Amino acid sequence: MGRRVAEAATIACIMSELPEALFLNPVWHALHGPHRHLAIIAGGACRYPADVAPFAAIRSPVGRVSDELRSLLAPGESVWLIDSGRVMPGLTVVDRLECLQMGLPADAALPLPSDAVLPLHAGNAHEMVALTDAAFPGFFRSATHRMGYYCGVRVDGTLVAMGGERLQLAGYPELSAICTHPTQRGRGLARDVIAHLVRLQRRDGLRSWLHVGHSNTRAIALYTALGFKRVRSVMFHRVERTD
Repeated sequence: MGRRVAEAATIACIMSELPEALFLNPVWHALHGPHRHLAIIAGGACRYPADVAPFAAIRSPVGRVSDELRSLLAPGESVWLIDSGRVMPGLTVVDRLECLQMGLPADAALPLPSDAVLPLHAGNAHEMVALTDAAFPGFFRSATHRMGYYCGVRVDGTLVAMGGERLQLAGYPELSAICTHPTQRGRGLARDVIAHLVRLQRRDGLRSWLHVGHSNTRAIALYTALGFKRVRSVMFHRVERTD
């Protein structure tokens, strides 16, 4: 009973540190905050460049927001929005993805990262896209590396594990693109990448958090073992311009 109470208190603390005001619309706040230099904006709608990330956001579902969002998309192009399953003229929901937002308590203990984890740069973009396409095709693109710091592990010169920072909220960089090549799983490489990233973020006084697909039980188990706590569920909808 005492352990359950302590766990509930920890989760409540993390929820207060990942406030709904930011985290129910994180793409909007990233593009109007630390990622302002990447933002393409039309009134109450905004998006990342197509070669950076397939994400867009709306301030609220009122006024001309559907027209403003449509103006940011080419005919037939689609983007992912959080909690925007509502009907918007000229836009069609073509896919859905339920995700968990998970946060890491400040006092969570982490393993020491391996010295094999090394920084990745723009020149490694083709390798990063190829590796992430094995895990979640279409989300990591040729210029996604512009969103934050990325790192990885090589075996015999080949990039086999990686991770980095995606959405940037003030004080809260999102961990993302955590993946390992299928032939290298079970060696703790993803754990080493996460430990490396979190230690850098803690050094700079930042709080680590992430999104993970609700059905990705393998990844959820890893994050939970490292001390991440479930904070809330959010629904991503992929909307497509229909003309």
